[in-house]
Amino acid sequence: MDVTQSPRPSPGTQSPRPSPGTQPSQQQPYTSTDRTSRSGGNVTAHRQRRKQSMRQQARGSQMDPRRLAAGLGWFSIGLGMMELLAPRMVAKISGADGRRTGLIRLYGVREIASGLLIFSQARKPVAGVWSRVAGDAIDLATLGAAAASPRTSKAGVAFAAANVLGVTALDVMCARQLSSNGKRSHGALRAVKSIVINRTPEEIYRFWRDFENLPRFMYHLESVRVTGSRTSHWVARAPAVGHVEWDAEMTEDVPGRRIAWRSLEGADVQNSGSVEFEPRPGGRGSIVKVELQYRPPGGPASAAIAKLFNESPEQQIDDDLRRLKQVIETGEVLRSDGSPEGVGRVIQRPAQPLATGTAVASAAGAGRAM
Repeated sequence: MDVTQSPRPSPGTQSPRPSPGTQPSQQQPYTSTDRTSRSGGNVTAHRQRRKQSMRQQARGSQMDPRRLAAGLGWFSIGLGMMELLAPRMVAKISGADGRRTGLIRLYGVREIASGLLIFSQARKPVAGVWSRVAGDAIDLATLGAAAASPRTSKAGVAFAAANVLGVTALDVMCARQLSSNGKRSHGALRAVKSIVINRTPEEIYRFWRDFENLPRFMYHLESVRVTGSRTSHWVARAPAVGHVEWDAEMTEDVPGRRIAWRSLEGADVQNSGSVEFEPRPGGRGSIVKVELQYRPPGGPASAAIAKLFNESPEQQIDDDLRRLKQVIETGEVLRSDGSPEGVGRVIQRPAQPLATGTAVASAAGAGRAM
């Protein structure tokens, strides 16, 4: 009888012994299931790479709104120069009779102003592009009136209207992209301003904490009425929409350091913000920092118009802080004949100290000598 014997180990070697509690491992055969899982993983990875590539291509195909704004700025200046220098030719192309060259020249000035405004706001020309949208609306209204006139060429007016509509679509797209980027949080615009005031944080905090003091230096506010321990009612003037009102709730109150607030539901202007009072080293006054988030009641167009007329919240906060400095340090807002109300397009400067006694005496001596 044949007996099969396993090979004996060579002298000096020992066969490996399994450790207690373990069983000898057995190599599993490579099955079709493994091949399917591996191929499925490769397909999934390929699809993910393809989707990522498509996203990158889509991002690359989107035009940079700032570059588009620059192109619209050059177009605006070029069209404005053409309307200024050759108004009859523009009228002929537009189907008009060529008698109202003065109006065309006026539109040329508007176009050049819009182009210059775009280039003056190189980082984010929101106001300049929205001013072009407003100009497009005026152009379309003018062409609509021209279409009703018997002295105009209907084909020329239709050609001009088609071109204006195409440019308007670019202007609106660029303006919306610029408005949706940058300092926005869930559709809210953000403004941050600060100023140095030669008083302690506690003094400034006490003045600000009495909310009925705010209209003394915030000239866009008509009134602030305290309605509860943490609530108040605000009435303000707003560009393009008139008066707005809202109820606000104080969300944080750290004496001498910080006040934070937010508007309540139903506000005409949704807003939130904070003011911080930080002492400067060596007791040299305080830094007052205001941060505001708001949604313009008229949308981006209203914000652009407000900025054009020096009425945007960013500009208002800057002016308000200057007036606060004057009220805290001198007890009143310094006014001038050029800006008796302390508002408008006149740029306000911080309050200046009075002349010293030596300077006054020398000035008086000079007057006697004359």
